[in-house]
Amino acid sequence: MTVKRADSLRQAIGIARVLGILGIIYVHAWTGRTAEELAILDQSPQGVLRWALIEMVGYSAVPLLGIISGWLAGPSSARRSYRDFVAVKARTILLPMLLWNAITMAVVVGLAVWAGLAAPVPKNLAETLDWWLCLTQPNPINVQIAFLRDLFVCMTIAPLLARLRDGWLVALLLLTVAWAITAYAFPLLLRPQILSFFLIGMLARRHDLIERIARWRLITCVTPYLVMVPMLVWLTSSDDVWLRGHLHRTNTVDLVMRVSAALALCRVSMALAPTRAGAFILKGEHYAFLLFCCHMLLIWCGGPVIGLWTGPLGSPLYPALLIAEPILVFLPTILIGRTLEAVSPALANVLSGGRLAAPKGRAPLPRSAASVKEPANSPPGAAS
Repeated sequence: MTVKRADSLRQAIGIARVLGILGIIYVHAWTGRTAEELAILDQSPQGVLRWALIEMVGYSAVPLLGIISGWLAGPSSARRSYRDFVAVKARTILLPMLLWNAITMAVVVGLAVWAGLAAPVPKNLAETLDWWLCLTQPNPINVQIAFLRDLFVCMTIAPLLARLRDGWLVALLLLTVAWAITAYAFPLLLRPQILSFFLIGMLARRHDLIERIARWRLITCVTPYLVMVPMLVWLTSSDDVWLRGHLHRTNTVDLVMRVSAALALCRVSMALAPTRAGAFILKGEHYAFLLFCCHMLLIWCGGPVIGLWTGPLGSPLYPALLIAEPILVFLPTILIGRTLEAVSPALANVLSGGRLAAPKGRAPLPRSAASVKEPANSPPGAAS
């Protein structure tokens, strides 16, 4: 891969990360409504707008982030010793997850108990530990952070996966897809589809799939997603009783929809990479991981305050708040990141998973895809 192509690919990956995480904010956006009230308002114009932003923008985030993680982890997990590789992932994935869960739970539960914030509160110590560690369920206060829990599990087996032949990886991929479709609950992974996306990323790296996608026409990559949209509309408008009775079909459509959405966003990011708009979006990459980790805390604390002026979902000014919410959350995230870097570079480095200022004696994480090279002695099937 030439330096120019590697740099363009790095830019596309950075843009995809930023857009994907911004899309997640729509999924978790403040509404000021209870679940029962939201169900009543689902068919209203604002309810449809909220659905469109969640499904059309936020749908691709988790699969694309999982695929990117697998794409990046393949070579490095094969090159490093198991101990060194897992130690780095514990510092950059597991530790930020635990710290941000603790911070968010402390603030939000404190506001719920002493200031009347409408937020869930753990009933006992066992439930508190379950929420903090994401043992059997995602943390309902900091729901997005469970992705890091499953991602870390994937990283612990990545060195083994990187040494398997393609046939074994494909078999494991099919097994995890079947697991995701059946929705069988097993606490090793809260969302087994994340391992599916991770494996897709590893296979894509071996066979230069992302480089091939870059040569495809934009409409070719977006069409599968557009074809799936009517199916998604039909599913989301179906009766809950029917959906529960046809869980396998629903989960199959959901999985296909997510992969097609990830493909579309991946190709859109590649198209944006050489443009001014892409360069502007890329400026936010430095803080994207921090945004992923802290956006629920900012939404819990800031949503009700801004909502005093705009009102909840159904109010005349609410659509403006909903559409602007990713920016309203990203701006204070940048301020938090810069403040952390100024006050304590070491703490900034830990809370950002190594993306912000590194303490003395430790090199920052590589910024270029060109720095992630295939090992000299690749295992069988590790490259196309």
